[in-house]
Amino acid sequence: MPSFIFKQTCCAALIASAFAGLVAAPAVASSHREAPFITRHPKVDATDLYMFKSYEAGRSGFVTLVANYQPLQDAYGGPNYFSMDPDALYEIHIDNNGDAKEDLTFQFRFTNTNKDAQFTVGGKKVSIPLVINGGGDIATVNSPNSNLRETYQVTVVRGDRRTGTRTAVTNAVGGSSTFDKPVDNIGNKSISDYAGYAAKHVYSINIPGCATAGKMFVGQRKDPFVVNLGETFDLINIKAPATAFDPNAERAATDSLKDANVTSLELELPISCVTAGTEPVIGAWTTASLRQGRLINPNPKGGAASKEGGAWTQVSRLGMPLVNEVVIGLKDKDQFNSSKPSGDGQFIDYVTNPTLPALIEVLFGSAGAKAPTNFPRNDLVATFLTGIYGLNQPANVVGSEMLRLNTSTAPATTQSRLGVIGGDAAGFPNGRRPGDDVVDIELRVAMGKLCTLGVMADKTTTLCKPADAPAGALDFTDGAYVDSTFTDGAFPYLRTPIAGSLKH
Repeated sequence: MPSFIFKQTCCAALIASAFAGLVAAPAVASSHREAPFITRHPKVDATDLYMFKSYEAGRSGFVTLVANYQPLQDAYGGPNYFSMDPDALYEIHIDNNGDAKEDLTFQFRFTNTNKDAQFTVGGKKVSIPLVINGGGDIATVNSPNSNLRETYQVTVVRGDRRTGTRTAVTNAVGGSSTFDKPVDNIGNKSISDYAGYAAKHVYSINIPGCATAGKMFVGQRKDPFVVNLGETFDLINIKAPATAFDPNAERAATDSLKDANVTSLELELPISCVTAGTEPVIGAWTTASLRQGRLINPNPKGGAASKEGGAWTQVSRLGMPLVNEVVIGLKDKDQFNSSKPSGDGQFIDYVTNPTLPALIEVLFGSAGAKAPTNFPRNDLVATFLTGIYGLNQPANVVGSEMLRLNTSTAPATTQSRLGVIGGDAAGFPNGRRPGDDVVDIELRVAMGKLCTLGVMADKTTTLCKPADAPAGALDFTDGAYVDSTFTDGAFPYLRTPIAGSLKH
């Protein structure tokens, strides 16, 4: 796979852009509450997908995938907190030959067990109302002081997600196929050392068909995504610098998610196990499905509140960030969540003729924000649907929306928050690391950044020309800053979740 190819040198273009005016423009949470139907089912709402070559020391032969679910978790959100849905199917899919179909799928199913801890009150045993029972600090896996045990099982499917060959992932220590998920970070009195407690839930796993063990963690984490939500949805009420480039503008806004947690499904997999043949590029997306039928139980009496049945029906989908949020039209958002990459031709107009740049021009045209004029927008087709030639485009690619990673690209010694457009070929859109500022990157790409860099469509032609993007050199930002210092340098990378309370 050749290196990322520019018609002109990357650094010269970036230095020139540093003198351009900076315009604040819209941003949204990557995929938090992005479609009408999913707002009714927050437990299966995928918020972000990350995929990157592991940059922990000694782990460069692995790729890490992180699928985050359940947006906007307030740390104090008791008494039930944020258990996963036992009636749902959560999946991470990998396409390793570019044909827009899954070749490898990791399926997660959850089970919640109420231990029914009881207190003797006035001579009668009475069930307690909380997920903790007051017996002491929660410090161990399946602690006796926890009243709720949440476990999960993971199945590997090779081939079609519903009809392929299915085998169980097992714990490399003891061989069990059942794994414990840590209790959410209730507070420092209930769990005095949450980081140490959660670390006991990082498992070494045996993956059927793989010669080398991987790692897995499922549990609550601090949401690594940053965004200025309130002002964005208030008709993009973001203050824009009036004149010259202002480096402080990229840090000027409030991060609306600074106090939010999220639930992460994390896998670290041997690259040799997820690639096929000589093709180093893999694509990935995550989905969640519910059963087609639901019968509400009018009299649960301590049993199930509903009965689920019928075929699995996909209700959530996420690959590249922000696609359903700001690319797909409102009328098609539920349709996108139920679709597969192989059917993405139905959404092509949203990529080739996007509305977001036009909206930015309407709102910020007086500040110099002019939408690109190259139609169809082949630069966006490359970014979102095929991968970029010489960077992360498979040899025989079928256009489809997913996150793509060239596993032959070495991790960066020093990460750039702007990924590829910042001169860092190991960053977004070549996969996605938690420290990649995808909001700023995608805003700049949407407004034609690749046209100003002379990115190639093939060996002889560029995707577009600088003249096609009048504002392509402007450093668009939402003002919410993120870089690699916001997360850890080792698996599971995402940081300890915010505690629901402090110990007094």
